[in-house]
Amino acid sequence: MREGYIIIDAHVHLWEKQAGMVDGKPVYGLGNGKSSFLGEVHQMMPPYMDDNRNTAERLIANMDYARVNACAVTQEYLDGNQDNYLLAVKTKYPDRFRITALYEDENMLSEASDNSNGRVYQNNRYRLDGFDGLKICACRLKDKDLTHMLDVFKSVEAAGKYISIDMADGDEQTDSLRAIIEQCPDLRIAIGHFGMVTTPGWQKQIELAKYKNVYIESGGLTWLFHKEFYPYPSAIDAILEARDICGMDKLMWGSDYPRTMTDITYKSAIRFILDTPKMTDTEKRMFLGENAAVFFGFKDLKPLPETGNMLE
Repeated sequence: MREGYIIIDAHVHLWEKQAGMVDGKPVYGLGNGKSSFLGEVHQMMPPYMDDNRNTAERLIANMDYARVNACAVTQEYLDGNQDNYLLAVKTKYPDRFRITALYEDENMLSEASDNSNGRVYQNNRYRLDGFDGLKICACRLKDKDLTHMLDVFKSVEAAGKYISIDMADGDEQTDSLRAIIEQCPDLRIAIGHFGMVTTPGWQKQIELAKYKNVYIESGGLTWLFHKEFYPYPSAIDAILEARDICGMDKLMWGSDYPRTMTDITYKSAIRFILDTPKMTDTEKRMFLGENAAVFFGFKDLKPLPETGNMLE
């Protein structure tokens, strides 16, 4: 790996126990990295996670080997609410993680979310104390009009925290999010999954990053271009197209760990960026970490030492 890089992963998931819900069906671990998802068995994480615990310690081991300085932990309904676990992670490893609380839409609240487990919500939907931001799975909301949630966005802005948001495909929600952005000019927003780049109209989500405090993170990029596989030339082309829309200074690398690690290594999720000749060294540094350091507020980071492996 090139020397002198600061690397920050803008999109990872963590849990001690997966207990989620999607389309009214529970999501739970079966062992050996497999989970029940929509009534079918899926390899949700690498098989060496045989107890289905996706812990901070396992991620840190991967981070150290891949020389990743820090991560931003996001959440998803399919994993279940991980608020309590993430608070414990941040207490234990404050310099390596930023964490989001999970906004729970009314139609998603369920026993699987374990709402009696000592969590205190604002308006029965979310909490902010102790968290760096709030995750909104906008693509799964029953009411897709985000302007109906203006009070939520305003409260996060007033608290000086950020929104991590996964949007519906294409431009279905871009107009309503634009209205939110214009009414919350000081709110930091990270749009996930690179605008669902393989779906029509993805550029409309990227265009929102023309606003001062809106960024795009690439969590799941290797998943979206999985059929093409390594070294993901079309993913590189998409990064360059997004650069031309909103500027390289608004784009952040993300891995979507651990789900994407079922077929690639954490190191290779970075290597295809490092090895491409289509991006300059400055662009790689911005994309892999410098932009995320600004957005998430990581300071005084230094490149991590390299650990040689048995193949070298």
